[in-house]
Amino acid sequence: MIVIPAVDVLDHKVVQLVGGELGSQKITLPDIISTAMSWVERGAPYLHLVDLDGAFGKGNNIKIFKKVIKECGVPVEIGGGIRSESLVDELVSAGADRIIVGTKAIKEPEWLSKISDSHPGKIMAGMDTKNGALVVNGWQGASELTVENMFDIIKDLPLAGVLNTNVSVEGQMKGIDEEQSKRFISKCPHMVISSGGVTAESDCRMLSRFGAGGAVVGLALYTEKIRPWEWDRPWYAD
Repeated sequence: MIVIPAVDVLDHKVVQLVGGELGSQKITLPDIISTAMSWVERGAPYLHLVDLDGAFGKGNNIKIFKKVIKECGVPVEIGGGIRSESLVDELVSAGADRIIVGTKAIKEPEWLSKISDSHPGKIMAGMDTKNGALVVNGWQGASELTVENMFDIIKDLPLAGVLNTNVSVEGQMKGIDEEQSKRFISKCPHMVISSGGVTAESDCRMLSRFGAGGAVVGLALYTEKIRPWEWDRPWYAD
């Protein structure tokens, strides 16, 4: 299982929020490119870019994300406010490895089906959960669908995988919710990238045992509580 650094961007700066709450920044860094490159220089084989401005309807960071794709030299997945087919096409054309779609995919499953058919193996369904329920609109609203409903919808789609962010533990540095993670990964019909609460190497090892394909890690990397560049097999939890 791969450990993937999170590069979350708000107000055109790299941030780490607690539970997705505006104003809860624990980390703020001014240079998106240099931050992304710092992880690559430490050996990270993959990057996770999140456009929080896009998710919160505050504009977007697509131009700088395209520059990251071009300059960093590792595969990149991008999420946050991606709600149009034209933007998906633009990011795929720019070289993004995976495109994460959440709110619109959950609200309009037929749209998810259409874009995944148009870009097989490129689309990830973003399924953010809080207290076990799906949340949308930058984690600000509840979905009418359950997690199980969504699993049924996506089971036959040609997705690259599913990103599950557990908002209940996101950014709190208290560890993952073991039962929620195990249940979600075991029931999901696609490969799962887990996010939220990954605080220690043991969390990564546990997610690997549960069958996750990757773990997105933010604050624990920025504060160096997790140092995967020093592992026997850097950036991989087996």
